Amino acid sequence: MLTELHIRHFAIVKSLDIEFRNGMTAITGETGAGKSIALDALSLCLGSRADASLVRPGCDKAEITACFAVAKDSPAARWLAEQDLDAEDECVLRRIINKDGRSKAWINGSPVPLAQQKSLAPLLVNIHGQHEHQLLTRDEHQLHLLDQFARHNHLLEATKAHYRQWADTEKQYRQQQQAKADREAQRQLLEYQVGELDEFALAEGEFEQLEADHKRLSNHRSLDEASLFALNALYEGEHNNANGLVQSAGQRLQESVDMDPQLGSINELLKQAMVHIEEAALELRHYQDQMHIDSAELETIEQRMTQALKLAKKHQCSAAELYPLHQQLKSELQTLIATDEASEQLAEQRQTLRQAYREQAKKLFDSRQRAANQLSDKITSAMQQLNMPHGRFEISVDHDNQAPATAKGTDQVQFLVSANPGQPLQPISKVASGGELSRISLAIQVMSATQQTVPTMMFDEVDVGVSGPTAAVVGSMLRELGGQCQIICVTHLPQVAAKAHQQLQVAKHTDGKETQTDVRALNNDERVVELARLLGGDKVTDLTKANAKELLAS
Repeated sequence: MLTELHIRHFAIVKSLDIEFRNGMTAITGETGAGKSIALDALSLCLGSRADASLVRPGCDKAEITACFAVAKDSPAARWLAEQDLDAEDECVLRRIINKDGRSKAWINGSPVPLAQQKSLAPLLVNIHGQHEHQLLTRDEHQLHLLDQFARHNHLLEATKAHYRQWADTEKQYRQQQQAKADREAQRQLLEYQVGELDEFALAEGEFEQLEADHKRLSNHRSLDEASLFALNALYEGEHNNANGLVQSAGQRLQESVDMDPQLGSINELLKQAMVHIEEAALELRHYQDQMHIDSAELETIEQRMTQALKLAKKHQCSAAELYPLHQQLKSELQTLIATDEASEQLAEQRQTLRQAYREQAKKLFDSRQRAANQLSDKITSAMQQLNMPHGRFEISVDHDNQAPATAKGTDQVQFLVSANPGQPLQPISKVASGGELSRISLAIQVMSATQQTVPTMMFDEVDVGVSGPTAAVVGSMLRELGGQCQIICVTHLPQVAAKAHQQLQVAKHTDGKETQTDVRALNNDERVVELARLLGGDKVTDLTKANAKELLAS
């Protein structure tokens, strides 16, 4: 609950410190005194928009601090703990607005983005404004009020989650379907290309080997002559072959080693040379034995090379690049096949998620229907208490399983009202009387509030258009609501103010140079005077005081 509100240099407030208690608190004061100043200031601490005009003229900044008592197991306490802003059983919100319009926010002494204050606000305070009835004609607000009364956040969150899953899958599916025609054409082309290359089946490095074999076979005669000449020159020639000459040189040097040992190492080199010559001759002889021309092999090689070159030209690449291209095309085809398979799976998943969403939306509808019946009865009863004895209220919830999906389900909610006997139920937007609409709005706000878990509720002149015995009923309703949570009510009606557990008076003072607004708590005698003023205007008489005492006593 709200315990303290400290305001500095805000609008016409110079300095203001207000203490709040549990139960129902009424805020009263003359017209124009600034009865809503506390609510306006608190709204800033709850993340509402600020501008430079809110800073008191002549001041550099406005500062507002709001202190709340927070129960340990409350949603607000859990939120603070999750955000690492916990301060045991207290929550302090602070907001500063500079004269240039910039502002800063704090929670429990830690600077925070304004968005965090906005996130915390609904867990601490619920503010009902005097223009609330204007929102009642909007479909989305009617749906919000019903969901708020039903307190089925788990169903709302589950419906939203199912919707997001289905919507994301639906988006992916549509994107795949849009690309399906292009993908099919690409798949057909790839299947043809890969099939052609599969049939040719060029191995890795094969074309390079074909080129080498073709070069060897095409130059058979030249290679044969060169290898035969080398063999004769090294070993098999009848005169002066290299092996014979080296052997002769070695024999001569061997005879001279005794005369000069230095020739020994040279002779060893010649022996090694003879070994190498013999090995080379052996290889050449083996090469000669293997040398034969196979015209069929050459023809086969030439045919395969020709086909490879044709395919390479067709694919606009070199013949050596055919193998990696083949692998790339096969990979692309497999990817397309996998995409098509995934598309089929996505289609099945899409239907599954659609069904899951529809089932979840039906659960939400069932809960809304139950809540609608309960809230309709409560509001009808409240309307009849508020001087509309024949008033009837009904919440229509239409569920269409084929309706377009939304994150909030597929239901159409409509508030229907009949204010007079014989008058059929009709949409609340068609209620002619502004006074009736105000009373209906008040009944809806009070009855829907009974289901809320917010510790503090504020009503800003929601009793506009109400008077007499009806006003006393409004006061009783708010006081009863004050038994469940803290109620702070700005009112101009003495019948409402008299029902409060405590009363604050707002007064405006001026010395001719500047204006100042003050708020103070009233004791019982002061409440009598203030209620008498509300009853009879500025002139307080014994009669109005007697009436005020009677109101308080009741």
